[in-house]
Amino acid sequence: MIWPLLRTRRWLGFTAVVVFAIVAFGLLSRWQWSRAEQHREERLALAASLAADPVPLAQALRTPVGDDEFRAVEVTGTYEPATTALVRRRPLDAQNGFWVMTALRQSDGTAVWVNRGWIAVGGDALATPTVPAPPTGTVTVDGYLRPDEPAAPGDNDGLPRGQVAAASAVLLPAASGAVPGFVQLATSTPDQTGLVPWPLPDIDESRNISYAIQWLLFAAVAMSGWYYFLRREAKEDAERAGAAALAAEQTDEPASPSPNGA
Repeated sequence: MIWPLLRTRRWLGFTAVVVFAIVAFGLLSRWQWSRAEQHREERLALAASLAADPVPLAQALRTPVGDDEFRAVEVTGTYEPATTALVRRRPLDAQNGFWVMTALRQSDGTAVWVNRGWIAVGGDALATPTVPAPPTGTVTVDGYLRPDEPAAPGDNDGLPRGQVAAASAVLLPAASGAVPGFVQLATSTPDQTGLVPWPLPDIDESRNISYAIQWLLFAAVAMSGWYYFLRREAKEDAERAGAAALAAEQTDEPASPSPNGA
């Protein structure tokens, strides 16, 4: 009784919907697996970068910034406090705040932007908070080389003085001889106070793997549900057909003779 049922218009439509859902769930699962693989590669690359010994900034710049993101570097120079700018919308631990960026002038005359750390937004989100001054004199920064963030020249329009929309040379104050990218500070000698070092990313592919498995389970549920309802309706049809046949047989039976022979 299953095959005749599948040829009905209602079940043809229902089957088409289930097949579409199964294919969609399979594609979503595949996409999540690919995202998991991408995150795994990023996690391994980050672990390799963090395990490497810091190299002088000039050495790290021999390859394009971003090819080895979070490359551990060491740079020595003197901060230029007048260049300090705050990068907006940098939440940390559910609290909005800023990155504090200051140019560090090296002995060869070049400068590199340093993300010195994080500071929370004050009472007024549009006001620029007072930022702790950077250490004076010669400073050695150990950190991680990062590429400029994507930005357009007009992204700072309408922002309060001293604030920028992204950590990019396009938006940061002018600093002569600035090298590409910026350094995310990990430690500083002498140490600085009043700022929270920006944490490294926590890359984990397990969530994507979990989602991929969930989509496969949804596909299995759709297939199982289709088969369950098909079998149940086929069984009900068979029971109704059997009852109708039995009723027809009972109707066709001859009447029994009466006891008195009438």
